[in-house]
Amino acid sequence: MKLRRVVVTGLGALTPIGNTVEEYWNSLINGVSGAAPITYFDTTNFKTKFACEVKNFNVEDFIDRKEARRMDRYAQYAIVATDEAVKDANFDFETLDKDRVGVIWGSGIGGLETFQEEVINWTNGNGTPKFNPFFIPKMIADIAGGHISIKYGFRGPNFTTVSACASSTNAMIDAFNYIRLGHADVMVTGGSEAAVTIAGMGGFNAMHALSTRNDDPKTASRPMDKDREGFVLGEGAGSLILEEYEHAIARGATIYCEVGGGGMSADAHHITAPHPEGLGARNVMRNCLKDAGLNPEDVDAVNMHGTSTPLGDIAESKAIIEVFGEHAYNLNLNSTKSMTGHLLGAAGAIETISCILAIKHGIVPPTINHFTDDENIDSKLNFTFNKAQKRDVKVVMSNTFGFGGHNACVLVKKLEE
Repeated sequence: MKLRRVVVTGLGALTPIGNTVEEYWNSLINGVSGAAPITYFDTTNFKTKFACEVKNFNVEDFIDRKEARRMDRYAQYAIVATDEAVKDANFDFETLDKDRVGVIWGSGIGGLETFQEEVINWTNGNGTPKFNPFFIPKMIADIAGGHISIKYGFRGPNFTTVSACASSTNAMIDAFNYIRLGHADVMVTGGSEAAVTIAGMGGFNAMHALSTRNDDPKTASRPMDKDREGFVLGEGAGSLILEEYEHAIARGATIYCEVGGGGMSADAHHITAPHPEGLGARNVMRNCLKDAGLNPEDVDAVNMHGTSTPLGDIAESKAIIEVFGEHAYNLNLNSTKSMTGHLLGAAGAIETISCILAIKHGIVPPTINHFTDDENIDSKLNFTFNKAQKRDVKVVMSNTFGFGGHNACVLVKKLEE
C-alpha cells in the first residue's frame, strides 16, 4: 500500500508568551519568558508561587458566555487555538467533505480545575452530593475534541490521546497516520492544558518536580543549566491542520511544511523518572527517523523535551549523541520550555508549531536562561543558548516524554514539490 503524503495547512496557538501564532513566534525568537507570579489563586502557602499563565485572555471575546461556562479552561483554550488554525487553513466550507475531516486531540490531565472546584464545593457543603450537571462533561479529557467537532461539524475520526506530556505529540502522530492510511483527508490535531490550579501546583510541588525560584521566576526554567532545579508549569493550546497533499493542492491551500514521520517508545523504567541512559529517548528518535525514511545527518535541528529537570536534560542529551553520533554537534538543539514553561499535554503541539515556523523563517528559537555549563552535559553541543540563530532549516524533530515512560517524537520537513 502506498502511503499518502501529509502536509500542514493551518496553525493556531494560545500560549503564555502570545495569544496568536504571530505573537508566540515573535516572543520565541526574542527570548521572552512567560513566567510570572500566579494570579489564579492565593499562593501564600505554596512552595512555588509562579507559573506560565496565559495572559490578557478574555474567553468571551471568542466564545459565548453561556457556552464558555460549560467548558473547563483547557477546552476553552482548545477552541480558541483551533479557531485560529481553521481560519488559517482557509477552507471552503461549502465544498469541504466534513465526513472526511476528523479531530484527534491531546490532553494529559483534562479538566483539573473543574474537578477541583466541584470537590471543594462538596466538602464545603453539608455532605449532600449536589454537583453541577456539567461537572463530568466539563472535566473529561476527551471533551475538547468533541467541542471542536461540534463547532465545525467535522464527522471524521474523533478521539483524545492521553500520555501525560507526550499527549499532543501522540495525537499528531495518530492524525498523521489516519490521513496517510486513507481514513481521512483532513485532521485537526494538537493539545491543550490548564493545570495551573491549586491541585496542579500542589501535586507537582509534592513531587518536587517544580522550580521554587520564587525570587526570579523569569529565569526559573533553565534547561541544560547546571543550576536547574525543576520545571515551570505552563498552560495553553496548540492546534494544527494536517491535510493530504493532493487534497491541499487541489484547493490551493498554503502549505507550511510536510509531516515526515513519527516515533513512539517506552522507557519501561520508572513512573516519573527517565531512564538514566536515555534508552527510551534514543529509541523514539530512531523510530521517528525510520518512519520518515531519513538518516540522522538529514536532520538540522531538534526541539528537545528539555524540561529543566536535573535528570531529564542529562538523559536526553546522552540519547541525542547516541542517535546522531558526530552529526549531533552540527545540530541546533533548543528547548522552548525555557520561555513557555511546560504545557504538559499541550507541549508537543506548541513546540511542533515552533519547529514549523523555524522552517518557514529560517530561524531557530533560543534556549534562554543559560548561565553555567553542566559538567554532565556535553558543552560542545549547540543548545542555541540565549539567542536565536539563523539557519536554513529543512528537517526538524520534536521530542516529548511523559510520566509513565511514554515517549513520542514527530518530524517535520520543508516541502519538496
